[in-house]
Amino acid sequence: MAALDLFLSNKFSDALASLQAKTKDSMYHALTYATILEMQAMMTFDPQDIMNAGNTMKEAQATCQKFRKKSTVADSINNLVHRQSLENFTEEEIHAEICYAECLLQRAALTFLQDENMVSFIKGGIKVRNSYQTYRELDSLIQSPHYVKGENHLHFEGGVKLGVGAFNLTLSMFPARILRLLEFVGFSGNKERGLLQLQEGASSYSFRSVLCTMLLLCYHTFMTFVLGTGKGNVEEAERLLKPYLARYPKGAIFLFFAGRIETLKGNIDAAVNRYEECCEAQQYWKQFHHMCYWELMWCFTYKRQWKMAFFYADLLSKENTWSKATYIYMKASYLSMFGPDDCSPFGDNEIELFRIVPSLKLKIAGKSLPTEKFAIRKARRYLSSNPVPLPVPPLEMMYIWNGYAVIGQCPNLTEGMLETLIEAEEALARSSATELLADDQCVIKLLKGLCLKHLGKISEAEGHFNYIYLNEKKIKYDHYLIPNALLELALLYLDQDRREEAIKLLERAKQNYKNYSMETRTHFRIQAALHQAKSAPENGMHSGASAVS
Repeated sequence: MAALDLFLSNKFSDALASLQAKTKDSMYHALTYATILEMQAMMTFDPQDIMNAGNTMKEAQATCQKFRKKSTVADSINNLVHRQSLENFTEEEIHAEICYAECLLQRAALTFLQDENMVSFIKGGIKVRNSYQTYRELDSLIQSPHYVKGENHLHFEGGVKLGVGAFNLTLSMFPARILRLLEFVGFSGNKERGLLQLQEGASSYSFRSVLCTMLLLCYHTFMTFVLGTGKGNVEEAERLLKPYLARYPKGAIFLFFAGRIETLKGNIDAAVNRYEECCEAQQYWKQFHHMCYWELMWCFTYKRQWKMAFFYADLLSKENTWSKATYIYMKASYLSMFGPDDCSPFGDNEIELFRIVPSLKLKIAGKSLPTEKFAIRKARRYLSSNPVPLPVPPLEMMYIWNGYAVIGQCPNLTEGMLETLIEAEEALARSSATELLADDQCVIKLLKGLCLKHLGKISEAEGHFNYIYLNEKKIKYDHYLIPNALLELALLYLDQDRREEAIKLLERAKQNYKNYSMETRTHFRIQAALHQAKSAPENGMHSGASAVS
């Protein structure tokens, strides 16, 4: 716990040093040490960092193995529930099982990042399966009348709640077609149970309570927006963060989440201050800075301060390796929004930048990042000698990251964005007609529809979303617009409690369209919308129901 305290206080090197000395003799020291290195690898996407983290996690798994009973929990289901041999598992051996399962899960995540062939996916899948089975059986042990609480039972139970909660919550978010396949091979997920397990884990005094808290913070502030309908429980996130922020007022992790919460509340200036605090709080892990730069880029996009947004996109393109193609695309996008009297920073040219985007393609786990593929497809129109400019590229990418759900909390930001979109629509009407006209018109219609919806102009918003669906045959390249317009129309209907109509639209969007940009992310959002439509009513940002019901 002392090393964890150092880590949360930004004393990263001290935390690692205090842990490293005991990694061969203590499973918890080994697991924590490897987890910190994995967090670093996940933030850098650097191949060497990923390899180092993978090797360290493998060593941690070997340390855990030394303390395990030879007949493992995952392989001996009856030992846990039905047989009379529960006393044969010592407290230490049960802790070894939970730590081993955690190592397996984290190694699987690294395997998916590290290699580019199908063998890596099979190996990773086997690790996930074994980890999942272990968590299930340990959860059954806790529920069993034969379970006897040991001296450190809170840490053991916290580990079970973390694993069971994480699996249930994550699996529940998958699109139906993926979920059916996972259920076929023995996986299942329940959102409500996952949230409840993580909440219980977060509220207990255990080694893993902070991990449960962080996972819940990620869910409420990121996953529900990027992969959901934008109805995160921000009040719950604030409640979870408050004690940690009080204890670690300069903790970079908590300052980052504080910034994200302010963003989601529409307090963009306060969010900018928090992200700047986070950057100033520590210099050891630049990766935290890069996470803040990404959020700051979007904050200034919401405020339509294109030069500042460009500045942070430029910093990311020079310092971070996650997706050079995306960063350069965003630089070019912001340049395209500059006025005729604005000077181009660093002498960059938007057309030249757009043209190099396809050459920067990066593969992770054998596949390109969805955002990167989207940027490359959009940038290809600039490869011709006389390119047709994209109308509002940063505002379109903002939709991909569900930014309109963010500015929807702040009417003046939404009105400003609508004004920019109207100007772009008028400029498009004045320009010469091209084969891309319908695509560009529909992009603007989708984004305008979102602004109108958040401003309470429901019938106008509905008309904009319907326009895209009715002009489906005219769209040449941006086929993602049709299922997303149906999704947004369905969400509009859900807000009006027109559930049956909404479900029909969601099923149409899910079943009738394939092979379009950002398809998986759209299916995640459709799944979240269907869950909302078929469950008890939710009241969006201010509802506590989604976190527990």
